[in-house]
Amino acid sequence: METQAQTLPPSQLMPKRSSSRFRRVCVFCGSSPGNKPSYQLAAIQLGHELVERNIDLVYGGGSVGLMGLVSQAVYDGGRHVLGVIPKTLMPREITGETVGEVRAVSGMHQRKAEMARHADAFIALPGGYGTLEELLEVITWAQLGIHDKPVGLLNVDGYYNSLLSFIDKAVDEGFVTPAARHIIISAQTAHELLYKLEEYMPMHDGVAPKLSWEMEQLGHSPKSEIAR
Repeated sequence: METQAQTLPPSQLMPKRSSSRFRRVCVFCGSSPGNKPSYQLAAIQLGHELVERNIDLVYGGGSVGLMGLVSQAVYDGGRHVLGVIPKTLMPREITGETVGEVRAVSGMHQRKAEMARHADAFIALPGGYGTLEELLEVITWAQLGIHDKPVGLLNVDGYYNSLLSFIDKAVDEGFVTPAARHIIISAQTAHELLYKLEEYMPMHDGVAPKLSWEMEQLGHSPKSEIAR
């Protein structure tokens, strides 16, 4: 006969935390809501999970789609929200009143560098090209040794299964090392993902941890600012 603990899903077996080693988490996600209500619910649940752990939010600054849902949930929960958005995207991605603090920047490179500088960890909700580009860049920065911050995929309804399969294929074919594969953490719920991110310890060696990056390469933010 199975015990009650054995029959509970993994996310319920993990202890609740009212605090975190992270002060701020950067969330990458779509400016569209997606076709499934589960994507929208996951964004709201992630916001609630951040609030429960007393974590502030850094994100792309939009008030529409999944960006709007996660930021509103964190803001309504009383945590600080920092949105970083290029000036040219403000008319498209901000409708109505802004949420929290909005910092306008000159372009996409500066946006990514500014978000990375303020964040202690990264989470990707479902999204499109922009979300994937932001996600893969912070993974690459981790591989190079520019930062050692955890990177997580909130794999809602298997949205990122194909991406994870591709990365596993890259490992099999010798283009990604098994240790570097460990950079990417995935889970199906916000609670499970935050728990895994809290426990994350890097296993890979930075390819060029002593590399001196030019300021313009990372949106006018040198390695020391991205890494802190």
